Amino acid sequence: MTLGKRALILIFPVVLAGYLLAALSVHVAQSRSIRALEHAKLSQRLEHAASVFQNEVRRSRGALNALLSGNALRQYVAETDKKYRANALGVRLQESLTSLSDDPAGFISLAVFNSKLETEYYFENSWDPFAEIDPAQLDLARQLLNGSKLGDWSYVDSAGDRPRVVYSLFVDPVTFGRPAPSNKANALLMQVAVQPDRFLRLQAPLKREYGAEIVLQPWPLAVTDDLSASVPLGPALHATLTVSDAHFEAQMLRQKVLLALGALAMSLFSIWLIIVLIRRFITGPIATLDTNVMAVMAGAREEIAEVDEAGEIGRLTRNIREMHRQSLQSLQLVQRSSWTDTLTGISNRGRFNMLAAQAVQEAVASGEKCSLLFIDIDNFKFVNDKHGHDVGDELLKTLATRIARDVEEITRRRGQEPAILARLSGDEFAVLLRSQPGDGAVQEICGAILVLFSDGFELSGKRYPVTASIGVAACPDDASSVAELISNADAAMYQAKTAGKNRSARFSRALNDKRTRQRQIQDELRSLDPDEQFHLVYMPIVDAGGKVTGCEALLRWHSPVLGHVTPDEFVPIAESSGLFTKIDWWVIDKAMSDCHQLRALFGPDTVLAINISSAELHSKSINEHFSDCLTRHGLEARSIDIELTETFAVQISDQLRLNMEELRSKGFRLSIDDFGAGYTSVQQIIDYAADTIKLDRALVSNLAASRSLAVLKAVVALCHAKEMTVVGEGVDTPEKLAMLTAAGCDRFQGYLISKPLPLAELAIWALSRVALAADKPADGDAWPVAASRR
Repeated sequence: MTLGKRALILIFPVVLAGYLLAALSVHVAQSRSIRALEHAKLSQRLEHAASVFQNEVRRSRGALNALLSGNALRQYVAETDKKYRANALGVRLQESLTSLSDDPAGFISLAVFNSKLETEYYFENSWDPFAEIDPAQLDLARQLLNGSKLGDWSYVDSAGDRPRVVYSLFVDPVTFGRPAPSNKANALLMQVAVQPDRFLRLQAPLKREYGAEIVLQPWPLAVTDDLSASVPLGPALHATLTVSDAHFEAQMLRQKVLLALGALAMSLFSIWLIIVLIRRFITGPIATLDTNVMAVMAGAREEIAEVDEAGEIGRLTRNIREMHRQSLQSLQLVQRSSWTDTLTGISNRGRFNMLAAQAVQEAVASGEKCSLLFIDIDNFKFVNDKHGHDVGDELLKTLATRIARDVEEITRRRGQEPAILARLSGDEFAVLLRSQPGDGAVQEICGAILVLFSDGFELSGKRYPVTASIGVAACPDDASSVAELISNADAAMYQAKTAGKNRSARFSRALNDKRTRQRQIQDELRSLDPDEQFHLVYMPIVDAGGKVTGCEALLRWHSPVLGHVTPDEFVPIAESSGLFTKIDWWVIDKAMSDCHQLRALFGPDTVLAINISSAELHSKSINEHFSDCLTRHGLEARSIDIELTETFAVQISDQLRLNMEELRSKGFRLSIDDFGAGYTSVQQIIDYAADTIKLDRALVSNLAASRSLAVLKAVVALCHAKEMTVVGEGVDTPEKLAMLTAAGCDRFQGYLISKPLPLAELAIWALSRVALAADKPADGDAWPVAASRR
């Protein structure tokens, strides 16, 4: 019999008896407290039911007040044409009443009586479209008409399966306020009834738990010894629940069973904990030592694991471990001489090839990733020749130590497998890392290595002018063998050297292709004739009524060499290479030349929006160019809206502010485009003297998807506070249009209205809108958007 089994037989009876005695003592001492607790629980649940009931009362009162505050009920009462009132205004009043209920299928009704107890209006939200007011509610109305109260609520439960909370109020039909008592005969009695569904649903679990129903009566419960409670629901209505003694006895029985089960469970847990501690501190270390020795003897382990134990067990383990360590030391000395680099003490090329081949093979077989960092020391030959080989050797040894330290710290912190570090030859090192794409480990290690060479490499208090170029290649993305991996990483390293040294480069064919295309775009932009390859399209901007108030000019480029090039692709290249002035000036002149045709299509007040880079406003000549084009094409400055793109997210300089003020003084409009795209800040809205804010389509989509109407209202309100017109971009669905309209947006632009069109197609689009608007009935939708989905 093992020591653990002996301990279990001895401990279990003692622990179980102790917990059972403790449970019995708790039951005897706490029976009265349990009864008081049950009474408090019952009272609390009744009070919760009462608060739910009072919420229903407030809901009926709030519904009537909401109707009195709105226009639907007021217009219905004031209308003298009974047919129009019953048809049009009655339906509107039904919609207003239905909108006040959280549950579209929930019962709510509105009744309006005159002083003769004639029903002026009745509607209830129920499955019966021909429902009429029932006698119980009619009797309640009669009592109020004959009484002196001007308002009251009542609980009507004589209607079978539909008890209701009815809130009644006399209303002056002229002022819609409470009438004077002397004018009660001319007032209207209005009743809103709601079904207290939540209160009724609370009764079922109470009845199921306590075996008794809630009794509603005009008086509170008399004080008794029974388990009961009573709470007021109103001035003359109380809810009472009386529980039989059998329920409490059953509760006490359950309490006994729970205490007994708890004592048994605690006994089992205590015994388990004692056994675990015995195994942890007594039998476990002995078994672990035996397992380690057997594993070493069988060749499954290289050394016996170290244990932190005191006494005889710990001393025995350490002695056996030391004997094994001494026996392995001689073998390790032999292996180290053939695996390590004699200068730096890290792995040599042969050892690296063996370990790397195994890692690459495992990565290819398992679908995992590994990355190779090929490190070359820039200007090492210069240091070696000028300062001597001793300094060069010391530099390489120190560098290997520091790289090994940083790589080990990063991989350990990230919980990754240890990296393989080796000196391949001369001043070339390699790091093979097991990492997943996008986890940042490769980037962090490259950064840590490059930091070692910031302001030169420090050695013995002196800095030497050397840097590092690092090439990175991944397996199996870039290579499937060690030789190919080293070759590609070496190529990436030369790419880093070409880019200026002291940096890292990732081997990527896609990156090469991308850079080739960027160079082609830049070359084409330098040599192209804008009149031959550029053209403008126009995107209409409409107001809340669907009228076109302006058009935004958008640039398109079709190159004979590159084909169609999107603005997202060539605009950043043009800005970064200083070529955007040429493009901006062409767009300004071409757009103004088309302005007369736009005004002919949409009216003389049509505004032409022209996008320019914010960087252009730093130039003094931009103001003169706008003025010259304006004069040449015979336009007024107020018909031009200058939209500032925020590609550079520029800070407002003195020259930029001066240019903006000069443009505005000439009558030009200024707009901030793409607000919410990540560049423009709220401070820039305050600083920019702009007339219009254009909400970015991504911001509109995100707010519409999350239904954040309150956030959108706040953004629009901020812009309106600065007296700016707000234009919502990206309006491609009726839902976005409705949300922007509800938020108070002034103008709208998007594919729901029209996509960007050349001038000729824009004319056809304008004619189709006129035709579609003419075909619509007078009370139809003012937005002819169907014709725009071309």
